[in-house]
Amino acid sequence: MQPRQGEESEDMGVKSKAAAAIVILLLFLGCLWLQGGLDYHWDSCLKSYNQVNNLNQLTNRSGSGEAEGPLRQEGCPGQTFQVSALLSHLQDASASRSDIMLQPYLSSWDELVRFMEALGPMVGLISNEIETKTTLIRQLALAVEEGPEAELRPDHPPARFAGTSGADDRGAYRSVRSMIQVELQSGLVDFHQTSDSGCRTLLRLHRALDWLRLFLEKLAETPASGTSGRLRSPSELCREAYQSTLAHHHTWFVRRAAELAFIALPERGFFYRLVCVQNQEELSRLLLRVVAAIAQVYDRTQGILEDNLMLDLP
Repeated sequence: MQPRQGEESEDMGVKSKAAAAIVILLLFLGCLWLQGGLDYHWDSCLKSYNQVNNLNQLTNRSGSGEAEGPLRQEGCPGQTFQVSALLSHLQDASASRSDIMLQPYLSSWDELVRFMEALGPMVGLISNEIETKTTLIRQLALAVEEGPEAELRPDHPPARFAGTSGADDRGAYRSVRSMIQVELQSGLVDFHQTSDSGCRTLLRLHRALDWLRLFLEKLAETPASGTSGRLRSPSELCREAYQSTLAHHHTWFVRRAAELAFIALPERGFFYRLVCVQNQEELSRLLLRVVAAIAQVYDRTQGILEDNLMLDLP
């Protein structure tokens, strides 16, 4: 017996509502991703999506990087994400022996956001929240330069992270250490409740960086000798990396939703095309270089936050 037209319309309506519910769930997942779970205020989630993300990119400099030097790889045609640009920013961020430079650090996140957006809409939704975090730090830097009434507009130049105002003549938000110093002196950091400080925001980015570092490290793995040669799927590897890192800061609900989002990750061949390599061996060499650069930035940031007792900011 064929369903009547009214029943078909009703079924379509139910499916549309279900799809809309999934989209809404993922939007809130993206917000809660870096907030640490459902205990964060819902109005903060809604507010973060109204922040301006259309900022001009900071002027990037091409530093010499580590002794090995930056990766001299031609741009990957047709791809928005460029692994060579990511490496250059990471190496510039760790140019100082005992500090992390904020401008290239945030530029590294700009490139990592492009990486996540390339993986599809499920993971791309998470990148929206990361963009609000980098925007907040830039906004704080701009407020120090131009006063508390400074606003971020699409046509407004980004903070220079150096200038005559701030903690010293190099700029209050020039580096992680200088940002911590000026925010502690101004009382912006709250060790007992959530606050929109650059230090708390950096901690959330720091945790997410550990997840991406571990994911890329696992993606670079090659089959051990004597095995069948099977490479695990990126979806499986990303879920495993998440469970070892960010999952510790999330509620049960967010953990389940995140793992559902990872199911939609593309297959391994997509990653070859994304960075313009031909096989797993080439991908491994490239990703291990990226992982080493991320690890240097992560480890140094970890030490700075630990020195200032900021690894557990609410």
